[in-house]
Amino acid sequence: MTTHDTHHGLNISAGIASVSVALILVAIKLWALAQTGSLSIAASLADSVMDLLVSGAGLGAIFYAARPADDDHAFGHTSIEDLTSLAQAIIVAGSAIAIATTAMIRLTAPEPRALAHESGGIVVMVVSIVLTGALVLWQSRVAARTGNKVVAADRLHYLGDLMPTIGAIIALVLSARFGIAQVDSIIAILAAAYMLYGSLGIGTAAFHALMDRAAEPEIIADIARIATDYPGVLGHHDLKTRTAGSRLFVNLHVELDGSQTLEQAHDISAGLKRAIFTAYPHAEIIIHQDVWRA
Repeated sequence: MTTHDTHHGLNISAGIASVSVALILVAIKLWALAQTGSLSIAASLADSVMDLLVSGAGLGAIFYAARPADDDHAFGHTSIEDLTSLAQAIIVAGSAIAIATTAMIRLTAPEPRALAHESGGIVVMVVSIVLTGALVLWQSRVAARTGNKVVAADRLHYLGDLMPTIGAIIALVLSARFGIAQVDSIIAILAAAYMLYGSLGIGTAAFHALMDRAAEPEIIADIARIATDYPGVLGHHDLKTRTAGSRLFVNLHVELDGSQTLEQAHDISAGLKRAIFTAYPHAEIIIHQDVWRA
């Protein structure tokens, strides 16, 4: 089995684990919400529903993005990751607004709504933390080994889920011990704000990628440095980059000694391409050779 096959298998396993955990969390949080009426649990449930959509789309994106380039998609299929991320960001933002609106209505109500069956809700939230923590550990291992950005992004999303889940436990404990129900709505608003912030970041990154925005300035500068320092390259120009999903596309013109043979020029360009690829394994690189003129 090749390294590519091993990495693909690990990425798929992380995707399947993510979908499985999300399904379990949605089921148990639905039960907890019905038992307690807690808005913070509702916020955590909404986030788990989003996780299920994100994880399912991410798993599909892993399969689809791995398809090789074809006649219709000469540069591959990795843009599906950006389309998926943009859709996810819109859904998450809508859910956050709905949760925040409901929480504000409860906060301004004449009589705060009391929570019920707090102990059952607490147990569900603790189970949720354990499952989420185990999933994050596995995703961390897979992302570190394969460098897959879909798995890494899903990991960050689940790390963010721990906030409303822990908040739900705090709200239920305070309600059970001290009869403080308002904190439930306050935590729900904080969780909604966090979801909005996260969706803005995800949506912005996806939008920029779909608009063929250049790579980060540090990456461009590093590629320029690699080209400048590479033996046989006398100069370079027209360095252009764009991103699509987890892929980085690089176009570069290098200036070479015109007196050398075509084979020598080709070897220099091929070596430079390998050097850039070593630094950025997910890059698709095109190098054009020009004659250097002093």
